[in-house]
Amino acid sequence: MTDSAQPADAKPAAAKPVKPPAPEDKPFGEFVPTLLIPALAKEIEAYGGPNCELSFSQGPMPVVGSDCWQVAGTMPNGRRFWLCFTSDSINSAKTIALAEAGAEPSLLESFLIDEKKMTQALLVSRLVQRLNGQKWLGAN
Repeated sequence: MTDSAQPADAKPAAAKPVKPPAPEDKPFGEFVPTLLIPALAKEIEAYGGPNCELSFSQGPMPVVGSDCWQVAGTMPNGRRFWLCFTSDSINSAKTIALAEAGAEPSLLESFLIDEKKMTQALLVSRLVQRLNGQKWLGAN
């Protein structure tokens, strides 16, 4: 028997199971509208918040006007929020802006700046946490 031959009773090496790609591995333009926005809407509702309009677009960042990708939300009472990404990646720098009904946003805050790995669950939970901190959700 040569070194490369296997004995007749040898089992082939077990194939490693193929791990499905994480939702965050989808292209940004697919991930945000098909996964992030529905998850965000569901979590806002579960938190007791009103059904809000959520949209995804590229346009001027609130307050500063530089180009960005953004998830914009409008609540039935006229309050608005923007989650902005500086590039087409969930790992890019992010900011959030908030505006009360009838007002324009005046402050842009850094958002999730210390996180090493960005996930859908983290984006959703921290954004909802931030909105709840404003007393915009549930019975605050």
